[in-house]
Amino acid sequence: MSDMTPSPPEDAWTGEGPATGRAVMRGCGRAALATAQRDREGWPLPSLVLVALDLDATPLLLISGLAEHTRNLEQDPRAGLLFDGTGGLDEPLTGPRLSVLGKMERTAEPRLRDRFVARHPEAAQYAGFSDFALWRLRPERAHLVAGFGRIRWIAAADLLLPAAACAELTAREGDIIGHMNADHADAVALYATVLLGRPAGDWRLTGLDPEGCDLRAGGASARLPFGRTVTTAEEARAELVRLVRQARAAQPL
Repeated sequence: MSDMTPSPPEDAWTGEGPATGRAVMRGCGRAALATAQRDREGWPLPSLVLVALDLDATPLLLISGLAEHTRNLEQDPRAGLLFDGTGGLDEPLTGPRLSVLGKMERTAEPRLRDRFVARHPEAAQYAGFSDFALWRLRPERAHLVAGFGRIRWIAAADLLLPAAACAELTAREGDIIGHMNADHADAVALYATVLLGRPAGDWRLTGLDPEGCDLRAGGASARLPFGRTVTTAEEARAELVRLVRQARAAQPL
């Protein structure tokens, strides 16, 4: 008789799976994209791509029509994205990663293109080229490995935030970011240097969603999670105020 304890089923872990999955996605600026190679009987082709997220966590890619993965998607929209949240760990397999499966589709929505370029300012150099187009992944499900023994499948309906939770912030995101960068640059700097432990620099907000905000200074980026989910501009303001107070209280005397 074996003395090994049977492994639990892969969906046995019932922790904060969807929230953890979104946190991994929002913390990544790049991902591995898997497409079905069109001229090799569907063999998987992995590619490195830059990625941004919409407020509900829908993945966005700005890719060239000349790329192999784009040509593959034009024939078969099925795709997978691997988000790696294990950076900086001595033992990467103890860290979180998320594989999202779904179908890719083109979108010409200017707001989404602006959001991608805000996340990746260098993309402004080629975003207007005729061969580049914005694509989004419509998730069908995702596979989360949050560490040893913390493995589960997540349905698309659970992975993405509801549209109603993002509606007001979608309309007000630009105003909030502009106000913070223009009038509260000192607060943004404290978010990065005190709360996130990043080096001093010209830190600016580049994105905001119900679960946190994105910051950037030069080529460095950072993710600041909120302490709670916010759905209105007033709730976002209150959370940003709370965070700057927390940062000021944590500053050395």
